[in-house]
Amino acid sequence: MNTQMNINKACEKANHVCDKSQYKEASFLEKVKLNLHLIFCKACRKYSSNNQKLTKKMHHANVECMHKQEKEVLKQNLTKAIKEQQN
Repeated sequence: MNTQMNINKACEKANHVCDKSQYKEASFLEKVKLNLHLIFCKACRKYSSNNQKLTKKMHHANVECMHKQEKEVLKQNLTKAIKEQQN
């Protein structure tokens, strides 16, 4: 059971580095360790592959995010509506 926990921890760390790498936040050493892990772990290779596909799709999706002011107005309106509903 201890070996299984170590494997899960290694995969957890690898997935975290994969996510960091996706946003260009992973260090060189982390990327090297990730690539070594991916050589031996099929599940993490699949996770990494899916992450890459998702990133490509998001770059080509032309998604527009709300501006900070719009988010704040929405939050205020939601809070106000919740308070009105509770009364």
